[in-house]
Amino acid sequence: MQTMMGVINLENELDYLNELTYFRCGAAVPFAGRYRLIDFTLSNMVKSGITEVAIFTRTKYRSLMDHLGTGADWNLDRRYGGLFILPPDWNDPTDISKGDLRHFHNNRDFFERSNSDYILISGSQFISTCDYKEAFLHHLKTNADVTLITTLIKDKYPEHHSYKRVELNENHLVKNITNDANNPLLFTGVYIITKTKLMELIDKCIAYHKDQFFVNGIIDNLNTLNVQTYEHQGYNAIIQSIESYYRHNMDLLSADLYKNLFYQDPFILTKISNEPPTKYRKEAVVKSSILANGCDIQGIIENSILFRGVKVQKGAVIKNSIIMQSCTIEADAYLEHVILDKDVHISERKALVGCAEQPYVVPKRKVM
Repeated sequence: MQTMMGVINLENELDYLNELTYFRCGAAVPFAGRYRLIDFTLSNMVKSGITEVAIFTRTKYRSLMDHLGTGADWNLDRRYGGLFILPPDWNDPTDISKGDLRHFHNNRDFFERSNSDYILISGSQFISTCDYKEAFLHHLKTNADVTLITTLIKDKYPEHHSYKRVELNENHLVKNITNDANNPLLFTGVYIITKTKLMELIDKCIAYHKDQFFVNGIIDNLNTLNVQTYEHQGYNAIIQSIESYYRHNMDLLSADLYKNLFYQDPFILTKISNEPPTKYRKEAVVKSSILANGCDIQGIIENSILFRGVKVQKGAVIKNSIIMQSCTIEADAYLEHVILDKDVHISERKALVGCAEQPYVVPKRKVM
């Protein structure tokens, strides 16, 4: 039986989320009330039958390791296979590799020990519910070296500008990968590659002193590779800025969109936290909002997302905002178009106001 292993490559993901990535990498940023961005990629892999996943970390990965633990919440705490967090570890004095090629080179034994002959490689910024089994079958059927997961853009947003676009020839093979903003066929950053071809391309890139596997190994060799595409249809989002993070969170206040993302198989898995149900006091007023468990609400909440353990005291008003875990909002405070990171404390009668295009962001553990 042909199987895939998974790699979540965080090496090339820059910290575009400003205050939210002061103390954590982008993959560990909370999302939608109880999840982290990496949950979507990891859940899609597991639900697609992948039982062996490596994560190439770059910097600020303590929060990520705390969230993932042993991988038990994704059924990856296994005797064989399972979850492998592979931080930068450059101890080979003869190693001449650079960029993300160093991760592939220095963890070569991880790939060689695996019984899987195919590898699914992804980042963490593409949010979707995608079953990769169909893409894998397409990869096998076409005898592809590489299969790119693509999606058609209907509405253009700023976060799409830096993502690559795919051009096909008359035989539906990939003939070019560009940054043409007028091309609606977007490469999601997820692709399947045959393991033998991966190893061959890694060696070639390192020998010629290259530093980016996808650019130098795949794009530069399109004329010699059989590169196919598989189009993902359904919900998707790219989180690459505070503006896109805020907008896609707020979009989930639509009940239909929320159900489409979280109520359908493959379900999104996350770290389990045993919290009591949210307590709504008699003064509480909550409208069109998402509240995780463990909250204690006495104030007014409108069009907002509250993570676990948030405390909102009497007379406080929160509108169009994202309030992360264990924040405290004291009496008569006013928040509108605000993002509070974890453990923020807003004092009595303080007012913070941003706008939808540029929400006011407060880093974690701040007291205001």
